[in-house]
Amino acid sequence: MSIFTILISTIFVNNYVLARFLGICPFLGVSNKTETATGMGIAVTFVVTLSSIITYVIHHYILHLLHLEYLQTIVFILVIAALVQFVEMVLKKMSPTLYNALGVYLPLITTNCVVLGVAILNIREGFTLIQTIFNAFGASIGFGLALVLISAIREQFEIIDIPEALKGFPIALITAGLMSIAFLGFNGLV
Repeated sequence: MSIFTILISTIFVNNYVLARFLGICPFLGVSNKTETATGMGIAVTFVVTLSSIITYVIHHYILHLLHLEYLQTIVFILVIAALVQFVEMVLKKMSPTLYNALGVYLPLITTNCVVLGVAILNIREGFTLIQTIFNAFGASIGFGLALVLISAIREQFEIIDIPEALKGFPIALITAGLMSIAFLGFNGLV
C-alpha cells in the first residue's frame, strides 16, 4: 500500500471519527470552539504519531520476540499514558490558556480510543514502520480535520436560530451524522 493511499484513506475515506466512530467523546466534547478543537487536534496528532512509532518498536522488538503479544493492550496503554503526561506538562508550561481550555479532555487522550485503535490497527494490518508513521499521522490529521469542521459549524449554531429542543448536544449529534454521510462521498478515492 502506498504512502499516498494510506494518507488519503485515513484522512478522508476511513476517517477514524466519521467512518470508524472512534474518538467520539472528544469529538463532541471539545468541539465548541475552533481554537480548542485545533489545540486538541495538534495534541492528538503528536500523541497518536509518537505512540504508534513507540508501540510498533515495542511490539516488534520486545513483545513479539519474547512471545508476549498478549500484553499488547496493557503495554500500549502505558506508552500512551506516558506520552499524554508529557503533552500535558508541555501544554501547561507553553500554553496555559489552551491547557485550561482543554480541561479534563487533555488527560482523557489517554483513554481516547483513536490513539489505542490506531496503534493496534497498525500492528493488525501488518504495516511497516514507515506505513505505521503515515497511517498514524493521517489518522490524527483526519481526527483533527473532523474536530475543526464540527467546531466551526457549532460556532455558527450560536448565532443562528435553532429550535430549543435541538440546541446543544442534539444538534451536534445530527451534525456529526450528516458529516459522516458527507465523508461517505470520499469512498471512491481509494
